[in-house]
Amino acid sequence: MLNHLPNLKQFLSEYYFMEIIHLSAECYPVAKVGGLGDVVGALPKYQNKLGHVAKVVMPAYNSKFLYENEFETVYDGWVKVASTNYQARILREKTNKLGFDIFLVHIAGLFDREGVYGYSDDTERFIAFQIAALDWIAQWEHRPDVVHVHDHHTGLIPFMLGNCNQYRHLSQIPTVLTIHNAQYQGQFGWDKLHYFPPFDLINTNKLDWDNAINPLASAIKCAWRVTTVSPSYLEEISHVANGLEGLLSQERGKSIGVLNGIDTEVWNPQKDKMIVKGFNARTIESGKKANKEELCRVFNLDSTKPLFTFIGRLVGEKGADLLPDIFYNALAQSDGEINILVLGSGDSHVEDRLNEITHHYAGRYNAYIGYNEALSHQIYAGADFLLMPSRVEPCGLNQMYALRYGTIPIVRRIGGLKDTVIDIGDGGFGICHDQTSVWDVGHAIGRAYELYLDQDKVKEIRRYMMSIDHSWDNSAQQYIDIYQM
Repeated sequence: MLNHLPNLKQFLSEYYFMEIIHLSAECYPVAKVGGLGDVVGALPKYQNKLGHVAKVVMPAYNSKFLYENEFETVYDGWVKVASTNYQARILREKTNKLGFDIFLVHIAGLFDREGVYGYSDDTERFIAFQIAALDWIAQWEHRPDVVHVHDHHTGLIPFMLGNCNQYRHLSQIPTVLTIHNAQYQGQFGWDKLHYFPPFDLINTNKLDWDNAINPLASAIKCAWRVTTVSPSYLEEISHVANGLEGLLSQERGKSIGVLNGIDTEVWNPQKDKMIVKGFNARTIESGKKANKEELCRVFNLDSTKPLFTFIGRLVGEKGADLLPDIFYNALAQSDGEINILVLGSGDSHVEDRLNEITHHYAGRYNAYIGYNEALSHQIYAGADFLLMPSRVEPCGLNQMYALRYGTIPIVRRIGGLKDTVIDIGDGGFGICHDQTSVWDVGHAIGRAYELYLDQDKVKEIRRYMMSIDHSWDNSAQQYIDIYQM
């Protein structure tokens, strides 16, 4: 229960302006795999606009950002993981170009690679990152007011702050965990317990879940507050959370659902440099038309037909395994009256099947397999409909980008999609379905096509969607209020 937790307000009430340290594996535009990168790239900026001092600490991957910007070294030390010592340097970007200070933890031999995840030594990589970050903070002459960790990659920090001997003087720093996706937990075996800095072994129960060391479970146990990226996702993970349901129910008293926002400076159709023609709610018709025509020219599609799109990771939780069958059916049944364009990468079998469709429906369907940030902006600007048939969607940002660019979302009623999209049948502005199935999504595409035939209604919906405020302004303040609870 909240009244049995450390009182953050007691610790923070004397500070109206707080120093907030975000620790994350991703941060746009430094390194991004999914929505985690977008959130961590925006939330600190909006917290700074509220008058606070928010900073981000993340690994230094071999990224374009690292080589195209100037950095200064603010820490130079060593981190030991198992029997190996690694040199750890922390670099600060000099110009504050992101709207907040970004610190990159460079660990030679572990993070000097282009990829973010997917390596056999990911456990060692992220443990080393967390220890190096805490070793640096431990040397400060002051303490930050809040340490905010994101997902399992930084989930051991609340435990280490509260239990490891060398961080004992930091144990009263309030910690907040945000769960972006509870399906990924970072579990590893007890044979790696010696990776941790020394601590009293009586506290190993704080690391344990299902007979393994589970960083996400540990963070849920040890963090002072737990947040999820939408209110509906907080409800859902009490029932479906890849084995953590009982723990999340047990810790519900300190848990709060906060809907993500979007960075309305990056996602601004009027000023977006990545699209062919900028537009606002007043000029949306000409703007959408110009962007759609360019998309259709590049991908050999018919700009006079409605354009349906999917943007995202081609994985099961996004419903991507069903996309080939959904698209074959929709293209066969529409008698040439719709276009479909896909942007994404992931499961190689799904990628191959999506590419195959191009051979059967050239001129009506195309796919770009890969990641292309600029193309995603162009698709949001030019498409008529965005498909999100997700099995799991903790928040979802794509539907908010679509709304911002006047593209009607077609979504499953789950997680943050349920919190942000209202069906046209209920007086809303999107098309919703209840199941991730070929039939349900196909029926939703049919409803969308019928809507498209009523262009007066489409224009009305588009203008309304563009007026919806999904900026970070409100959510950033909610996090400040949580820090002060």
